[in-house]
Amino acid sequence: MTVSPLVLAPFASPAQAQAVPPSFADLVDQFSPAVVDITTSSIVAAEAGGGMQVPPGSPFEKFFKDFQGDQPPRQEEMQRSEALGSGYIISADGYVVTNNHVIEGADDIQVETFGGKTFTAKLIGRDPKTDVALLKIDSETPLPFVSFGDSDKMRVGDWVVAMGNPLGQGFSVSAGIVSARGRELNGTYDDFLQTDAAINKGNSGGPLFNVDGEVIGMNTAILSPSGGSIGIGFAMASNVVTKVVDQLKQYGETRRGWLGVRIQDVSEDVADAMGLAEAKGALVTDVPDGPGKDAGILSGDVIVTFNGQEVKDSKELVRRVADAPIGEVVPVLVLRDGKQVTLDVKLGRREEAEGEAQPAADKSTKPAEPQTGEMMGLTLQAITDEMVQDLGLTPGDRGLVVMKVDVASEAYTKGLREGDVIMEAGQQKIASLKDLEARVAEAREGGRKSILLLVRTQGDPRFVALSVE
Repeated sequence: MTVSPLVLAPFASPAQAQAVPPSFADLVDQFSPAVVDITTSSIVAAEAGGGMQVPPGSPFEKFFKDFQGDQPPRQEEMQRSEALGSGYIISADGYVVTNNHVIEGADDIQVETFGGKTFTAKLIGRDPKTDVALLKIDSETPLPFVSFGDSDKMRVGDWVVAMGNPLGQGFSVSAGIVSARGRELNGTYDDFLQTDAAINKGNSGGPLFNVDGEVIGMNTAILSPSGGSIGIGFAMASNVVTKVVDQLKQYGETRRGWLGVRIQDVSEDVADAMGLAEAKGALVTDVPDGPGKDAGILSGDVIVTFNGQEVKDSKELVRRVADAPIGEVVPVLVLRDGKQVTLDVKLGRREEAEGEAQPAADKSTKPAEPQTGEMMGLTLQAITDEMVQDLGLTPGDRGLVVMKVDVASEAYTKGLREGDVIMEAGQQKIASLKDLEARVAEAREGGRKSILLLVRTQGDPRFVALSVE
């Protein structure tokens, strides 16, 4: 038996491929002086011990109760809590970047440099949404600092180096590669680089470098069943961090653009139900009072470009709107009833809009007589005035409330549950079962495989596509 040697074609020429460094020592020597340890402390309430304690059921329990008598329980006592993290200096005059969760709630923030000097830091501003905080320390001499790189240029497989203070052990370095890009955890503006460079508790807020010594991420979180590094770490992309830092430095707070619409992704079945050629864009589910409504954006519109840039999904739209200047008028291209419509929207400020009460929905649909029926695995009943408050709706709202869902149905698989309210079908308002039946018939006659339903769950809207075949 003859075995032929395996010949591998090169993936890239030596000039194209990123060189594997024989050592990261030079990079560490050059940029480690700008990496800092951060110690925070705060006064928190803690339940006082209250003297000697005995386990419940102990034979001494009654004795101690008799000894202590009917003394009132001791009030909460205060104690100091400390936390450790990392950070990095970004300017010679002492601006320091770290995670918000490292310094949140602290009444004292100490920054220790690589050379062993300790400074009391002032909090300039913080942003919980991206977990970024900006500090300032004052030094009589210029401080070593690092610069940000372009995280968008990082590719899966590129080398990265993490620096920080893991587990309170002092300065430490780990190396690995970019394992994935564009990871989302829980935040609206998440854009994480995933890396297998070892990141542990205490690394939070420290820098993730490329091989040129540029900060392309801020070490923020790990995914681990044990709490220790298993090679799945996340660093917030530098292109997110820099925008937040610039605003915190200038204003002490973030100032994000606000379009004023609720949106969701366009899935394949939603695209089919709407007759769209591609499953992309951001589908508008609700338009409360705000910039979008003023410009004429409607529920059911699909936003395909924002300010001349293509919108692939809802996350991309959120980021682009947030990055746009407040008060700027931008063109928004939407798909509506198969046609392209361009609307000019004057952006508001998100921070001012958050927490404001939302207005009542359109009340133009007339009340329907109570009726119950079954369709598409759903037992449905027309909304009555008595149901409105319990369903989180506004007086005058009409639709069909889901009374029961067949667990074997597509509707159950798509997440519909008892108490959900179907407000629209086929992008038309409905107030009765007859309205829904008519919309389903129209979808079938139009050659559609599914119909788009606007569903509200405890007042929150979303579109769901159900098969009509």
